[in-house]
Amino acid sequence: METLTAADGTRLAYHRAGAGDPLVCLPGGPMQDSAYLGDLSGLSDHRALVLLDLRGTGGSEVPRDAATYRCDRQVADVEALRADLALDRIDLLAHSAGASLALLYAARYPERIGQLVLLNPSPRAVALDVTDLDRRERAELRRTEPWFAEAWAAFERIWSGEATAADWAAITPFTYGRWDAVDQEHAALADRQRNDDAAAAYYGTGAFDPIALRADLAEVAFPTLIVAGEYDVALPPRCAAEFASFFPDAELLVQPGAGHFPWLDDPDLFARGLMAHLS
Repeated sequence: METLTAADGTRLAYHRAGAGDPLVCLPGGPMQDSAYLGDLSGLSDHRALVLLDLRGTGGSEVPRDAATYRCDRQVADVEALRADLALDRIDLLAHSAGASLALLYAARYPERIGQLVLLNPSPRAVALDVTDLDRRERAELRRTEPWFAEAWAAFERIWSGEATAADWAAITPFTYGRWDAVDQEHAALADRQRNDDAAAAYYGTGAFDPIALRADLAEVAFPTLIVAGEYDVALPPRCAAEFASFFPDAELLVQPGAGHFPWLDDPDLFARGLMAHLS
């Protein structure tokens, strides 16, 4: 673990894995310890991963001002990491909610981005609508799975507005492509790795101006890769294609049989897809 000091004095931690050209990685959650990314199932064989623990998570310090958990206020932390690495430009990878931070950074510092990779990005920063129908269509693809009936019933209660905390837990298998022992262990760690107070502030009022952000992204010069899982109910492939349209130079990669964590579902296919783009 290495550390740096953010502009407001908060000590931030980051972790390196592998060798080669650096690839800066931002975790999702929101506000989950970067440990859940691991080495992105062997992507570190191809690139030197630099995984940032966002403030208040993992090895990073809890800030004095909790308002700095808001997504837009963490853009300066990413820039501080770039400066600490002494890189003129960074290749930036972000997963899920971390993509919101990556988009804000890319809009503010487009000249600092070499390439951008968004894994199953959250649609919130750009106000992309993902409908219940979109999610139903993805969920229906899992009908032959042994856990489907219970998880589908929980989804129905969520859609009807009658959900309990148990229902939100019951739909977790839809998030993964296989729901085997590896995926179940990965899911079980999530609650222990997330800073819930920070997560509550991450998407706080004023964090985004989606119209302005879309306009900024339409002008960027760097290439972008959007990765979507075939089964992902958070950002189904149709919605991912619309997301990609916000960039002038974007490629969409839909990974067959994958959910919200595609590096777990087929590590070799995942690495080949990313390296074909990053090369």
